[in-house]
Amino acid sequence: MIILRVRCHNLEEFEEHYLPDLANGGVFCPTTTELAPGTAVVVELACDGLPNKVLIRGTVLTWRPALPRMRVRAGATVEFEPDEVAKRDFVLQTMHGDRVPTRRRKHTRIPIGIPVTVREANHLEATTAELREISVSGGLLTGTIQPPVGTDIVMELAPPGSEAPFDLSGRVVYHAGPNQTGVKFLYREGGGSRRLRELVRRFKAF
Repeated sequence: MIILRVRCHNLEEFEEHYLPDLANGGVFCPTTTELAPGTAVVVELACDGLPNKVLIRGTVLTWRPALPRMRVRAGATVEFEPDEVAKRDFVLQTMHGDRVPTRRRKHTRIPIGIPVTVREANHLEATTAELREISVSGGLLTGTIQPPVGTDIVMELAPPGSEAPFDLSGRVVYHAGPNQTGVKFLYREGGGSRRLRELVRRFKAF
């Protein structure tokens, strides 16, 4: 996972990076690492005014080297992925003061996008979904079936580099739109927290 970090202390600095003319929105990310057009990246936005760092998936359109004499910084132009529109709008609305910031999360969620099977705890019937975000405390599922808020669920997924699937227990805590489900992870055995931290580390390094 290639993470490009954008730091801004105020709205003016944010607007210097943001690229509104791109179809899905995007940002200029300062980086001296040369990146080929089409490279998949994750943009980490850390801006005063946002309750947390926001990680948004995107694709490199262009990269330019530094031109010190012209005071031009090296960096990449990144367009956000079409399905990241909700995050883009959250950032824009919050930075412009049109949206009240949500409470600060203790752990930053990492965008991943891997298939999972989901079933209610103590039930055998499972459905397919996609785990779009993960942290050591929770995640975001997308799928056509949304268990009711308060339902305990079990997700089965295959971590990067692992031959065996991994069961992850959680509880539905909110719904966002017609197909997004927020999940709080539950540790049902002593090593659960440690295993989950290792899982998140794997995804971040993948």
